[in-house]
Amino acid sequence: MSESIHGHEVLEMLLAQPEGVTRELLKSQMQQRFGATARYHTCSASDMDADALIEFLAARGKFVDAPAGITTEAEKICSH
Repeated sequence: MSESIHGHEVLEMLLAQPEGVTRELLKSQMQQRFGATARYHTCSASDMDADALIEFLAARGKFVDAPAGITTEAEKICSH
């Protein structure tokens, strides 16, 4: 079984794309970078697939609207 990817890594991918991406494109980028079967975790949740992580981050207010979809801001990424 592969190692779980922390949601911070996905938020950092978004931070590098200030113009934003759609959720569908974000999911595609996650699959390309981490693999189609990657599992994700955060500081308070674990064992999520890409769709579940995206929904989790959205529900926690981690996304910011951008011209091309969503992005994030550095202060929305906890640093521990």
